[in-house]
Amino acid sequence: MPQVHTPFANLSEAALRELAPGGTVRTFPKGAVLVNEGDATDSLYVLLSGRVKAYVSDEDGAELVLNTIDAGDYFGELVLDGGMRSASVMALEPCRIFVIPRGDVEGLLERNPAFARDLMRKLIGRVRSLTNKVLDLALKDVYGRVVRFIDEHAIERDGMRMVPERLTQHDIAVRIGGSREMVSRIIKELSAGGYISIDSKRIIVHKKLPARW
Repeated sequence: MPQVHTPFANLSEAALRELAPGGTVRTFPKGAVLVNEGDATDSLYVLLSGRVKAYVSDEDGAELVLNTIDAGDYFGELVLDGGMRSASVMALEPCRIFVIPRGDVEGLLERNPAFARDLMRKLIGRVRSLTNKVLDLALKDVYGRVVRFIDEHAIERDGMRMVPERLTQHDIAVRIGGSREMVSRIIKELSAGGYISIDSKRIIVHKKLPARW
């Protein structure tokens, strides 16, 4: 996975406590819901270890994953306006998290220009990402969304281009807003055409994916 560069990425727990004296460390098992959509916004969360996903869901339980967050990064940046949480967050792995209360976040913004700049970039990136996702859902078919997902997440590793995250077809479906059955069909057809292969749930890209199928 790409290396995380945030103001907190290389800080120890002791350094985090110095920056945010009111912060506390919490642990969560895999599958635990850390934040519920609609909850009050009162904290910022620094992921010390593990990985989480941010998602929205409807009353029938259908999910759309907005993004995944790795150790060293943070989430809950909407703490600034004190409104309700716009998405839920679930642990994909056992996690340790440093929870910073809103009052300490406001102090960090005043005393730490690097954090203020990073938070601004994160919020801008979030707007761009959500805009692209809306455009994808409105204007692209499921095949186009699968291709975009692979192209955006594939990296060069060990002399090959691959998506390093281990993903099931269901994982991909909820990330792009499609059905598992359709994603399964597309993956099978791309594999049969020699464009990709699957190795231990990782997608290996062998040649440029066609824009249309």
